[in-house]
Order: sequence, then structure tokens, then C-alpha cells
Amino acid sequence: MTEQDPRATTGGDGPSTGLRRVLAALAGLLAAAVALGVAELVAAVVGPASSPVVAVGDAAITLTPEPVKAFAIRNFGENDKIALIVGTLIVIAIYALVIGLVGLRSRRLGVAGILLFGLVGVVAAVTRPAGGILYGLPALVGALVGAVALLALLSPLQTRIPAGAATSEPGPAATPAPNGLAGRLRDALGAGDRKGAGMDRRRFFLTSGVAVGVAAVAGGGGRLLQQRFDVAGERGDLALPRPASPAPALPAGADLAPGIEGLTPLVTSNREFYRVDTAISVPQIRPSDYKLTLKGKFDSPQSYSLQQLFDRDDIIERDITLTCVSNEVGGRLAGTARWLGVPLGAFLRENGIGDDSDQLVCTSSDGMTIGAPTRSALEVEDAMLAFGMNGEPLPVEHGFPVRMLIPGLYGYVSACKWLTTIDATTFSAFDPYWVQRDWAAEAPIKVFSRIDTPAPLRQFPAGRRPIAGVAWAQTRGIARVEVRVDDEDWVEAELSPEVDADLWRQWVLPYDFATGQHALTVRATSKDGETQTEERAAPFPNGASGWHQIRVITT
Repeated sequence: MTEQDPRATTGGDGPSTGLRRVLAALAGLLAAAVALGVAELVAAVVGPASSPVVAVGDAAITLTPEPVKAFAIRNFGENDKIALIVGTLIVIAIYALVIGLVGLRSRRLGVAGILLFGLVGVVAAVTRPAGGILYGLPALVGALVGAVALLALLSPLQTRIPAGAATSEPGPAATPAPNGLAGRLRDALGAGDRKGAGMDRRRFFLTSGVAVGVAAVAGGGGRLLQQRFDVAGERGDLALPRPASPAPALPAGADLAPGIEGLTPLVTSNREFYRVDTAISVPQIRPSDYKLTLKGKFDSPQSYSLQQLFDRDDIIERDITLTCVSNEVGGRLAGTARWLGVPLGAFLRENGIGDDSDQLVCTSSDGMTIGAPTRSALEVEDAMLAFGMNGEPLPVEHGFPVRMLIPGLYGYVSACKWLTTIDATTFSAFDPYWVQRDWAAEAPIKVFSRIDTPAPLRQFPAGRRPIAGVAWAQTRGIARVEVRVDDEDWVEAELSPEVDADLWRQWVLPYDFATGQHALTVRATSKDGETQTEERAAPFPNGASGWHQIRVITT
């Protein structure tokens, strides 16, 4: 009897069959990697937003229920997009492993699975608000190449062994070559996990090496080539205009943070400024290509280049605090910057905005729609079309080259980034992106306060130390901040010098801590007399509310 070579199989459920299934799953994973790598290479021609991972991720954001989005923002914060991309890649990897196993049984089904994978990417890309038919090209080409890669990777795992042949290691001679390309393709699609099939491990690992190389070169090359769309260099070359109305100088001692460890600075650096939006691929708009178009209920709607906005003689500079509607009680999704731009009210009036418009639908270059109350745009003094942030052009991730700001409103109803269109319309005529998802159509920022230091659950020696934080109530200003320790009476904290009603205020209360556990609570009162409510509410649908309370331990 001829001794069987352990590297071959004649079917059945032996060790070689189990190994073949493992390698088939690996084949599916490698085929998906090739598909994604090639897709990234094609996306370098079409545009970064056409990448299947980006397109599917954007579609996932759109389709994700609001409670899940809130969970992601609450737990991942500004890293929610990274978490989404990682999650998308994990799902793709699991799907690819299954496709490899399916392809081992039926190559037709395996190829169909890869093509279905591509179809999902095509649909996700072409149905994006700013997408087009070419946006589907990366996913389509990637899927076709991925299908070929899957067939090539599975072929060594299903090498035919002629009847009566010795079960030695199969090689090229063990597999009769079909006649012509059509014959080879028919043989490839018709093969399956059957008796009489063996493995050519050497050929599998050689093919796998080629697949890894293609995926790495195509994917890495595609990512490098996509950098040609990057506008960071052109942004850096821009010279901002001087404001006709500069921001007031900060009074001496306006920022308490240098003297209090852990207290949030009065002004947030661009690097540290929070970012919450739905853009996985940040829009890249060349300054020379930028155009802001007005439409709808204007007497004389027209379009403006970035240079035309720069050339205006009414440019303003203001210190304004922004906060995200997703900010939880005590959350960090808030920040202050010195903004430079065109006064929004004057800009709208000179274009003859109609009295019958009560909503401005603002559209970003990636198709996001933000609805802002026309009344607020006209009446809030510091509302602006911003193109500068802390002395430099807007960072790309914060809306370069132009975004809208309306103090006193949460960003989802006022702060459209990468702004390209303003449509003067009505609330009854159109529901913007977030309103379609049941968020409130109008959302004024609530009175808010936060304890920055000491940190929650921190342990420190008993004795005197500061309790400090920030409070804000845009357009109204903060009049008073009170702190309560355990069940003691409320004590008024010291406020930083007031700069502007649109700017948050720092507060501090020195306190003598006794040994033990302590509950610290803060509340603020605005200048119009509204005291922050104790009633807890989640961010959905119009912003969180409630007093911020933490616990600390002193020894």
C-alpha cells in the first residue's frame, strides 16, 4: 500500500480538510484585502470620499439609530469615527472569512459574495448626498479584482487528483490545464470541495504572498496618492484679512487657568478644540475653487468666492464659545476660540433676504444640511461666516475654508462646516439632516456649568484646595456660579473677569476639605436670571440638562 502524503487529501474529514478550511477562510480575507487595496488606488483618481470604507461608514452613520450614535459619542467622543472605521473593517473581515469558506464549497457563491460586497460599496458611494456615478467606481473595480483574487487563492486548495493517481503532493502536473481562457474560467468557477481534491500548499502560499503584496502596494499607494487632494499647503499660504472690528483685548487676569491645575483654559487651542460631525473623510476644498452660493428667498441671490469674502470692509473678530448638543452633563464637547469672519446679519440683508424666510438651510460640500433660524442669523450680533480661528485660517477639520457660527445655538442648528450653500426657506418646507432624525428644529444653548478640578473620584489630602470649572450661557452671559459640598449650603464662587456674553467664564471656590468622601455639585445662573435646572435630561433631542456632581475622597 502506498503511504499517503500528509500534505494531500482525498476528501473526508481528516486533518487536511480542516487545514484546507482554515486556508480557505484566509483566502477570503486576503481577497477582501486586495479588493480594498485596489479600491483605495482607484479612489486616488476619483476622490478620497469615494473609498468604499468611507462610503459604507458614511452610510452606517446615516442609518444608525440615534441612541446608538449617542452611545458612540458618549463613549468614544471625538474618536467615534475611528471606532466606526475599525468596526466596519472588522465586519468586512468576518464577512470575508465566511466568503472564503463558502467559496471552498462553491466558487460561484464565493464570487457572488465578493460581488455583493462590492455592490454594497457602490450603492453606498453613489447615494451619498455629494456623490455621483463615478463614486461607485472604486468599489466596483475593487470587487472585480477581489473576485479574481479569490479564485486564484482557492485554486491551490482544490487541485484535482486524477482517478487512480498516487496521493503524493499535487503539483502543476497533477492538474490538467483546461483549454483556453474560457475553459480555465469555467473550471475555476465550477470547482468545489469534493472528493479527489487535494492541496498545493506551496502554490497557495506563493499566491497569498502575491495577494498581500498587491493589497499593500495598491492600498498604500492609493492612500499616498490621495494626499494630492489635501489642501493643507494652500491653507497655510492664505493670509487672513485684518478685521474692521477686532475682538476686545482680554483684561488682565482674565484667564484663571495658569494658577489652577486642571482648570480649562479660557481659550482653546485649535489642536485641542473638540470636533463632532459626520464626515469620515474630511472635505478638501481648494481656496481658489471655493464658492458660496445663495438661493431661495433672496432678492438678489448670488455666489461669492473666498477672496470676495476676504475683501469685505466689515470683517469682525470675536471670542465665542461653542458647544455640541451631544455634550453630556459635565462633558468636554465645548471650547472657545477667537473667530474671524463676515457678519452674517449684514451679509444676509445686503442680499435682500425675504421676510417670509424663517429657516436658512446651510449645505456643506459633502451634502450635510444644517437648518438655522433666520431670526437668529439676523439678530444675534456676533453671528458670522467664519474663515479664521485663533489667528489662522480655519483648520480643515473645523470647516475650512468657511463655516457658519451663530452664538447661543447648538452647532447642529447653526454651525455648518465646509459651507457652500445658504438656502433661505422655511421650517415647513424642508427638514435638515438632524431634524429628519427627530432632533429639535430649534435648539438654544442651555445654561451649563462644569467642575474641572478636582477630578471625579480623585483621592487627595484633606485641607484647602480649589474647586474650579467653567460655565456658559451664550448671548446672555453668566452672572453667578454656586457650589455645594455634600449637604451644606450653596456658596457663590469667584468668577473670572467678564469678556463677552458669548464667552464662557471660569469660576473657582477655595474650600477646606475634611477627611472622608465628598459630593461636589455646581450650578450657574445667567445674566437674565435663569438658574440652571436640576432636572436631568439626555442630550436628545435638544441638549442635556442637570447639575454636574462629582465625588472625591480626602485622606
